[in-house]
Amino acid sequence: MTDTTSQLDAAAIGLEAADRSTWTAATWFAVLSMAATSFALVSAEFLPTGLLTPMARDLGISEGTAGQVVTATASVGAVTALLSNVLIGRLNRKAVLVSLSALAIGSNILASLATDFWLLLLGRAGLGIALSGFWALSVAVVARLVGANATGRGMAVVTLGVSLATIAAPSLGALISDWLGWRIAMAMTAGLAALAMLLQVTSLPTLPASTSNSLADVFGLTRRRGVQLGMLAILLLMTGHFAGSVYVRPFLEQVTFLETRSIALALLGFGIASVIGNIAGGRMADASIRRALAVTAALMALAALALLLWGAYFGIAFALVALWGFAFGMAPVVLPTNLSREASDALEAAGSLMVVSFQVAISIGAVLGGYVVDHHGAAGPLTLTAVLAAATVGLALLQPRS
Repeated sequence: MTDTTSQLDAAAIGLEAADRSTWTAATWFAVLSMAATSFALVSAEFLPTGLLTPMARDLGISEGTAGQVVTATASVGAVTALLSNVLIGRLNRKAVLVSLSALAIGSNILASLATDFWLLLLGRAGLGIALSGFWALSVAVVARLVGANATGRGMAVVTLGVSLATIAAPSLGALISDWLGWRIAMAMTAGLAALAMLLQVTSLPTLPASTSNSLADVFGLTRRRGVQLGMLAILLLMTGHFAGSVYVRPFLEQVTFLETRSIALALLGFGIASVIGNIAGGRMADASIRRALAVTAALMALAALALLLWGAYFGIAFALVALWGFAFGMAPVVLPTNLSREASDALEAAGSLMVVSFQVAISIGAVLGGYVVDHHGAAGPLTLTAVLAAATVGLALLQPRS
């Protein structure tokens, strides 16, 4: 999953210091429409994890090549993250969000109908634009919906969509592709985006633009050492994660010898564990972000290394996939907090850099993992995961104590 931590000046947008108990029904529906959008977009983003094998077979390409649909989504998203806040200028934010959902609908439909790999890549590139654009606006929009003092609670509801998508998309995608085909599974994500767009149209209030941003604000932040270390941590850990996780289905098929239904259960365990990890990561980050980063990376390295050593055993493989999911659940909380801790005066710019770092890491991870799985087998990508996650542990220990 990718998001941004933007924050607008309360006086500029007329926010009241809203108390948590003051949410009206209209506020709830507006925030839930944002949660539905995050669920729809992240479901589409994570879907290829459960569809990789049948997708590759149908299009006549290798599993490593099929994995590049993740690269297309992420690489386009990285550029979008840098430019989105500049390009949308003074446009009404509600209109932008609705348009992004419409783009997601069209992109998912194109991907489901693709007759060759390049059309599939084009569809996934459109999804990358929708994803990054949404996350670039999410925190600012939620702040305007619920008030400055309740932004955290609002974003907790929105990111619930991410957690649910992490659970549902890979496992249900694998089952649906086995039952009805991967194209039907892909088309269903277009339906989810359509539902989210309908909720946005009916629930979101009009959101006139209140500010605009420049690239100078974003690039200027990269001079800070703490931001540089935060970006490097994201690049290392998320490159390692996506180098291995995109190709976890081939590993479970070829090493653990699991059938489709068992793989779906393993991916479901990954998703459930990631929700628990998300909660644990938030608590640990509040106590010590340095320790939280080290633990997150260490758990991921341990899970990948142990899978390489003992992944042939059914029960052990299930447990280690769940441990990996727990570490991955911690990462979206820990990594942005680590990046922004020395940029509290420029959270919007820090958020853009965070999205770019995540998307670049996903792109690099998918490319490296694809090359390794095609040339060194299903166990190769997990070696990358273990090495890069271990390097992130070392980086965490070098950072100043918080």
